[in-house]
Amino acid sequence: MNLWAVLLTGLLAGGVSCAAVQGGLLAGLVTRQQRAEAAATPKKGRTPQDGPGATATAISQPAGSWRGQLGDDLAPVAGFLAGKLVSHTLFGALLGALGSAIELSAHLRATVQILAGLLIVAFGLAQLGVPGFKGFTLSPPDSWVRLVRIRARSTSAFAPAILGFAAILIPCGVTISVMAIAMTTGSAWQGATTMSVFVIGTAPLFTLIGYAANKAATSWKGRLATATGLVVFAAGLYTFNKGLTLMGSPLAAQNLTRAVGIGQAAAPDASTVTVTEGIQTGVITVTAGRYSPANLALKSGFPTTLIFRSQDAFGCVAALEVPSVGVQAVLPATGDTPIDLGVIKAGQIDYSCSMGMYSGTITVT
Repeated sequence: MNLWAVLLTGLLAGGVSCAAVQGGLLAGLVTRQQRAEAAATPKKGRTPQDGPGATATAISQPAGSWRGQLGDDLAPVAGFLAGKLVSHTLFGALLGALGSAIELSAHLRATVQILAGLLIVAFGLAQLGVPGFKGFTLSPPDSWVRLVRIRARSTSAFAPAILGFAAILIPCGVTISVMAIAMTTGSAWQGATTMSVFVIGTAPLFTLIGYAANKAATSWKGRLATATGLVVFAAGLYTFNKGLTLMGSPLAAQNLTRAVGIGQAAAPDASTVTVTEGIQTGVITVTAGRYSPANLALKSGFPTTLIFRSQDAFGCVAALEVPSVGVQAVLPATGDTPIDLGVIKAGQIDYSCSMGMYSGTITVT
């Protein structure tokens, strides 16, 4: 994949794919920062030295103040993107230099995603004014703030920069696909360039998300505060559930619905499961945004090979996780990926893409 293709991938797919998790964190953090700053800023009015009849005077803004205001509005977004660019570039260099030796476990990424989901939910509840969460915000320690210029703009960008740097721990599906490309370059320079170009491609959407969150917390707060709170809260639940899915938890939404009989039941299908010379083979078709069948029925007691058959498989579906058998694989866009399950026992094998956006189940009876 050339760099133009990587840039377009970030622009057209990367931002959208990452928006729910990373965009939710950014929007929640920006919103809380703005509300905290507004609460800490003294209102313009009479001073103790003013006489009893003194009144507040409006302070007119200079003609060019809109530029300064725009800079203040975009400072948190710039901090987030700068931090994200640094961490992804460094990680891309490591991937290019060391190949597949650099890899986060599925359990670690699931745990980070669950924590991220809870954090986004807390931001949403704070935005909605739920008691116990009204004062919730994130800000860097005072000692850290002193390391940067003590100005409103640099301070407001510092916490988002830390968040952006940490975003490498919660990569979305498209990001993981690009990471796989960075691995194959065999060069620290090319790996770093690949990841940095991808992050640059995602910048426009994250800029819009951060700017909208900023305005919703200030000039538009009367109209959009509740709406943005609900959106951030929903994004948090979505992220939390994806972490549960990636971990294979029975508490994941799709597993709960299946447990109460709402989800798709497993049914034998001669077109997807065959037994030849005592070896059972199951085929799962992987397309953009889907694994089919969603619930594959297999028989216990057979040596079994599971084949993931890719047909234009792009994005998160291509980054496969099967936690119970310790499988992590990047599927090709087109072609078969066989997985040897050995002699399988009765039970359930859950699998998902690396961010839990798409999932499926293998029911063994």
